Amino acid sequence: MAGRTFVTGDIHGDLDALLTVLGQLPPLDSGDTLVFLGDYLDRGPRSAQVIEHIRSLARRIPAKVVALRGNHEDAWLRVVDHGWPEFVLPSGHGCREAMESYLGKQRGDLDATMLEVMLRGRFLPRDVVAWLRTLPHFYEDEHAIYVHAGLVAAQDGSFLHPSETAQKVALLWVRDQRFFRDYRGKRVVFGHTVTEMLPEELSSFTPEDPSDMWAGPCTIGLDTGAGKGGFLTTLELPSLTVYESR
Repeated sequence: MAGRTFVTGDIHGDLDALLTVLGQLPPLDSGDTLVFLGDYLDRGPRSAQVIEHIRSLARRIPAKVVALRGNHEDAWLRVVDHGWPEFVLPSGHGCREAMESYLGKQRGDLDATMLEVMLRGRFLPRDVVAWLRTLPHFYEDEHAIYVHAGLVAAQDGSFLHPSETAQKVALLWVRDQRFFRDYRGKRVVFGHTVTEMLPEELSSFTPEDPSDMWAGPCTIGLDTGAGKGGFLTTLELPSLTVYESR
């Protein structure tokens, strides 16, 4: 018999929310799995601490820990390898907040030196960058398929299993309304798209509250806005028990 899986949506530097939902979970054992859907850093004030907490979980709890790659982790790897100012500079992406979580709060505008540090991701410790490179693009167990953004459509209009997707990076960035509306198959749990942007008329979970978890026919969205004014959601499978930080 499969154990329980506890899957958590986008955290975005909100350590308090992470600690709150983890503190609500029942006692875990070696048959349980914790899945994190990615986007651990940026926007919220404590990216460094969120990453450290998740990295250390496997040493501190008996459950299996699976930390997936999100598009923000993918973006920072591109920044480190090649530079990507179009990602780093827009304030809404929260990159300065990530840097300040590692280096301390800066006052006022960044000087040229600190701007270059941010533009190249040089504040990220080498061991953190190495860890980011190990993060998988998806995970699957008896209960569901877990992926940061969603599944990719095939030429015939169906949706590819993540293992069949040639460019795995697409699993981290795709935002396809057809997937949210039309996908049918094994349950997929995803983040990336804030639930308020998903078709509320299709959600069977508190449809009167668009900010809440989104539960379509075969898909569940868990990005409830942590780190950007919302809250963090964890879903327990197969019971479909919901834990929230708010």
